[in-house]
Amino acid sequence: MSHPEPITAAQSQAALHWLSRINEQPGVAQSAAFKRWLLADPRHGQAYDQAQAAWQLSAAPAARLAHEEHAGLQQYLEAMAKPPARKPWLRALATAACLTLAVGVAGGWHPGHWLQDLQADFRSGDTVRQVTLADQSEVTLDAGSAIAVDFQQGERRVRLLHGAAFFQVTHNGEPFVVEAAGGEVRVLGTQFEVRDQGEGAQVTVRSGRVAVAAAKGQGARELTANQQMAYTDGHPGELLTVDSDSRLAWRQGWLNYYQVPLAQVIEELGRYYPGRIVLLDGELAQRKVSGSFPVEQPLLALDSLGKVMGFSRRTVLGRLTVIR
Repeated sequence: MSHPEPITAAQSQAALHWLSRINEQPGVAQSAAFKRWLLADPRHGQAYDQAQAAWQLSAAPAARLAHEEHAGLQQYLEAMAKPPARKPWLRALATAACLTLAVGVAGGWHPGHWLQDLQADFRSGDTVRQVTLADQSEVTLDAGSAIAVDFQQGERRVRLLHGAAFFQVTHNGEPFVVEAAGGEVRVLGTQFEVRDQGEGAQVTVRSGRVAVAAAKGQGARELTANQQMAYTDGHPGELLTVDSDSRLAWRQGWLNYYQVPLAQVIEELGRYYPGRIVLLDGELAQRKVSGSFPVEQPLLALDSLGKVMGFSRRTVLGRLTVIR
């Protein structure tokens, strides 16, 4: 009796790709291409069923882990402070379990990013990445960012999946549009940043002009050099005048802040850190920060902040940094 062949990694990845497309555009489930893929191999249907099950089950555990984050990390820190146990292997096992919990939830884990990354044409890790598109336009991806590119039918479209991207657009007569968080940025000039903010996005113009619509089909607001506007849930925010070079200094390896909450600084430093940075003190999180910090050394930036603001950090295995 022959045993069924196991599902391959490539088949599992393809199933996740199809699931991502169908979640975004349900009509794809009825497409001939998807049906051909399902019929090409019996394991494809099994892989897709597994992908659906994993996706449906991911939301509840993620929410529960986030709810338990504070208590779990406090237990971990208390365990680290205790003297060695009589059974070192047992203590090590418990510590590893707590570390797994901490790393899984501490840095704002997003269960949807793995699906978004399957759609990405370009993505960055914990460093800034520069890419050249097919039309020779230049894109600088901030750490932890991803974009999908669609150049066809006389229009150039880029979708910001997460993170932030700075664009320097080459003019060739074809429209250039950036989609982010339900809105659109239509290029009228050359240099600008689009930054995903969860339920919305923020647009900062360094030079030239862009037209920002908070939702597709909505009237657009024109931004020029050193102007910034955010939108949330399809609602445009206030038009601000900013120092764009300062706001976009991450391209040169610096983060500049003026009177922003410490929680925001730590979140953004975390994009350049290969593990997780966790802030346990809610009151400390809201204290205001001003300064410039190098992105290549996020822990040194935290140490500098800690001396001024009176907090300490503990880093474990170079992957988990806890602030309290």
